[in-house]
Amino acid sequence: MARAVFAADRYTRRADGFDRWTRRIALSIPVAHPERWDRAVPALTAVLGTVTGDLWEVLFRPLPGKSNRERSFTFAEDCAHDVALFSGGLDSLGWAAEQAKVSSPHALLLVSFEERNFEALQDRVYGAVRALRQRPIRRLTQSQTVRKPRGSGIELERTTRSRGLLYAATAVHAAAAERIPVVHLPENGQLAVNPPLSAARAGACSTRSVHPWTLHHLNRVIAEVAEPESAIRVENPFAVLTKGDVCAVARDVGLPQRVLEATLSCGTPPDRHPAGPPLAHCGLCYPCLVRRSGLLRAFGEDRTPYAADPWDPTLNADRSRNWSALRRWLDTEWSVLDLVADAPLPPDAQPARLVEVIERGREELRALIVWADRRAPRKAS
Repeated sequence: MARAVFAADRYTRRADGFDRWTRRIALSIPVAHPERWDRAVPALTAVLGTVTGDLWEVLFRPLPGKSNRERSFTFAEDCAHDVALFSGGLDSLGWAAEQAKVSSPHALLLVSFEERNFEALQDRVYGAVRALRQRPIRRLTQSQTVRKPRGSGIELERTTRSRGLLYAATAVHAAAAERIPVVHLPENGQLAVNPPLSAARAGACSTRSVHPWTLHHLNRVIAEVAEPESAIRVENPFAVLTKGDVCAVARDVGLPQRVLEATLSCGTPPDRHPAGPPLAHCGLCYPCLVRRSGLLRAFGEDRTPYAADPWDPTLNADRSRNWSALRRWLDTEWSVLDLVADAPLPPDAQPARLVEVIERGREELRALIVWADRRAPRKAS
């Protein structure tokens, strides 16, 4: 299901929509038990609407012929007891490192997706986790490539807001094969809630793949589709941690600063650098700014090679827009009203805790601005 959604997301250009963002997408998916998926449609369309900002119509039909049977991952080794998403980013690294240090005979299963041009970086970060291990660790790596028909002239959509759903669904699929009841999607509370820096970025204009509302409806989908005794729950173990907190977790379990700086956090990684390996971080997007603030909080510095610094006075207004928006956002009050106005919250949410983690994250970002202002060159008068 998630692969079909992801393919439809890539094949449907936002530029063709009436507002150059919102799309109407109708999708028919063959499944083994369409009656179960029919029950899940309300929750599923809520998930899809939240993460992509589009209007979805999803229909399910029976798998044809002999293919109408259960298919799942199978493993030759003993079943794992824990499964988590491992993207190669700071948050997934922190959780994997913490779990690798748990002394246990039972395996930890990490689910990864290939990042084009950055496979070596992902392997290096995974190697750092394995160096800490006090338990068996396995890694399942999947592809996220959507291929274009030859000669079609199709230009794929670049926003890929449904990518997080593909990641989560794959981890759930693996957990079902391993009979694991909980899947962990580690994401710091700042970026899980991902409050918009301006009113122009409301809703799915910012990534919502681990937002509490998304996880609530994703768990509803699983509950409708799965057998009652084998239902899996998706959780975010870092929901009340800031980026700085996550960096401190990774640091305190023994990961050196250079390993944290080798992770991939950028929302729009730059193209391959002409003089060497690819640069993993633009330095200008909101995830890069949050990353900078977290590493600064944990280590007092950030030595990550970025393509640009947002405080560079030679940058044009378009390239420095996130930095300018961040400064304006931090100069305004932010409350529970802003939290619920941006996206709904599930019934079991604790708004006060979410507001608290956002406010602590804002303090980390303010510290980054103070640090940057001391280093920023002055514009010539």
